Amino acid sequence: MTVKVDIRVPVGRPLPELTKFIVSCEEAGFNGVGVHDHHHSGRDVYSALTLAAAATSKLQLYPATTNTVTRHPLVLAAIANSLAEIGPGRVLLTLAPGFLSVEKAGRPQGRREQLGEAVTAIRRLVAGETATVDGHEIKMNNVAKPAPGIFVLAAGPKMLELAGEVADGVVMLAGLHPDSIEAARSHVRAGALRAGRAPESVQEILIVPTAIEPFDTAREWVRRYFRPDKPFLNYPSTANLRWLRAAGLDIPEDHDPTAFTAAQAKEISEAFGLFGPAEYCAERLLQAREESGVEHVFFFPSHTAESGYDLPEADVAAFADVIGPRLAAG
Repeated sequence: MTVKVDIRVPVGRPLPELTKFIVSCEEAGFNGVGVHDHHHSGRDVYSALTLAAAATSKLQLYPATTNTVTRHPLVLAAIANSLAEIGPGRVLLTLAPGFLSVEKAGRPQGRREQLGEAVTAIRRLVAGETATVDGHEIKMNNVAKPAPGIFVLAAGPKMLELAGEVADGVVMLAGLHPDSIEAARSHVRAGALRAGRAPESVQEILIVPTAIEPFDTAREWVRRYFRPDKPFLNYPSTANLRWLRAAGLDIPEDHDPTAFTAAQAKEISEAFGLFGPAEYCAERLLQAREESGVEHVFFFPSHTAESGYDLPEADVAAFADVIGPRLAAG
């Protein structure tokens, strides 16, 4: 593939059915699958990933994403290590301060400093080293080789810098416009340099919001609300608007998305992600590789709070039939 493509799969079906769907993602040609970590769904992401790791042979697998508020760093390290024993070389752990899972548990989001300490500790633990958490030294008896990569999911500048400072890689939400991507990357580089690391050592997965459907319906997504108190463009972070401003689109945080004109919706959609037919999405990805050196993306199918657990069946079919073959052809 000229561009590696992963896709978000929610825990929207009983786990045996979800496993079959993830297998279909591998058969469709995806590089990886990220499953969201929503405790309130009643289904555990790591049970889903365990079944998926045993049922697939090529897919990269990871939570999209997990947090250190509802799980201790030692627990997360042991989970990641266990998955790496089932799917050697195919496991990542992606971490963030937490959104819906933390909110539903009635807990505040993790502090950036706390997340940085946890990422550092988990990287040490999966490498077989001693780590310190809350003043207590801990070490795991068994470690898999190769160790799973520990990534930070980041949207805002400070989180991007944290990823550059402490993580193996960054799962970055910054849109698809070349100026937006470069603006976000500059923060990852700044964090890496501040920590004395080589910026190129920090791996990158670019989150790409998607609506793979005809232009007239796809572009309507940016004119919607994720839920009544949050415009679609403000989900999961208002940092989206920062990167759109870098692309020349100045949208206030308290905007009314329904007021966008059709022309504005088109411009926003083109800067924000992949909003259009499969043929367009494939060519746009190839353009992003040419313009910005994009090599690895994570499809984030557009949804509202109500539709967030729908499986992306149409996206998988579009990738198998059109997007994957086009990317393979280059």
